[in-house]
Amino acid sequence: MKNVLKWPSFMLVLILSLVLSGCSTGEESSSSGGSGGSTDAKGTIEQIKERGKLIAGVKYDTKLFGLKDPASGEVEGFDIDIAKALAKQILGDETKVELKEVTSKTRIPMLQNGDIDIIIATMTITDERKEQVDFSGVYFEAGQSLLVKNDSAITGLESLGGVKVLAVKGSTSAQNIREKAPDAEVLEFDNYQDAFTALKAGKGEALTTDNIILIGMQQTDNNYKLVGGNFTSEPYGMAIRKGDTAFVEEVNSLLKSMKDSGEYDTLHEKWLGSKPE
Repeated sequence: MKNVLKWPSFMLVLILSLVLSGCSTGEESSSSGGSGGSTDAKGTIEQIKERGKLIAGVKYDTKLFGLKDPASGEVEGFDIDIAKALAKQILGDETKVELKEVTSKTRIPMLQNGDIDIIIATMTITDERKEQVDFSGVYFEAGQSLLVKNDSAITGLESLGGVKVLAVKGSTSAQNIREKAPDAEVLEFDNYQDAFTALKAGKGEALTTDNIILIGMQQTDNNYKLVGGNFTSEPYGMAIRKGDTAFVEEVNSLLKSMKDSGEYDTLHEKWLGSKPE
C-alpha cells in the first residue's frame, strides 16, 4: 500500500520539476539577447535620449574624415564634426557623443550588435550593403583612385598588370580593383594606416581607395601622388540599423538643415579645403 501511495507523489515532483525547468529556460532565452533583445524594440533615438549620449562608429585612421591624434588622443575630421552635429540636434549638446573606432570590416557587425548607434565612416552606399543596413542620403561624393610613389611608372588601371595593389578589408575598393584590374595582385589590410605603411615599406606598388582618403595620406607624405583619376563613384552615406525609419529621417533632417544653414559648406571647406561644387 505504501508503494502505491509513493508513486503518484514521485510523478508529481517530476512533473513540477519539468515545468519549472521549462519556465527557467524560457526566461534565459528572452533575456540573453543582450542589446539585440528588448532594446531593439525601442527606436535608436529613444535609446540615445535614455542613455544621454550618441554612440557613433567612426574611423580613427582616415585623415580629413576621422583621425586620432596619438599625442592628444582626440579624434578629428569631417565625419567627427557631423557626429557632433547629430548629437547636438538630438540631445542639445555636441559633446554628448562617444566615438567608437570602426574599420571597413567591423562597422556593420558593430552596428547590428548594438555596439554603436550609427556608422559615420567614409562608407559607400551600395545595393549589397542596403540589404544589411539602411542609409541616410548622400553626404559626400568620392571616387576611387590610386596612390603611388612620385617616380612610379604606374599611370592608371591599364598599368596594373602583374602589380601588387594594396587595399583594405571589407571595402568596396578591394572588390572594384579586382573587377577593373583582374591581372593585379590585391593584398588586403585591416585598416588604411596598415595599408599605407605597407606601401611605404615596398610591399606593394600602389594603394587604392577613395580619392579623398588618398589625398589625406598624400598630405602626410609628399613622396606619393594620385594617378589614374577617379574610376568609380563612391557616394558616402551614414548607416543605420535596418528598419529604423525614424532615425533615418532624423539624420536626413540634420543633413538638410546643415546644408540650408551653410554649416555643411563651412565643414567641407574646413576639412577638405573648398566648398562643395
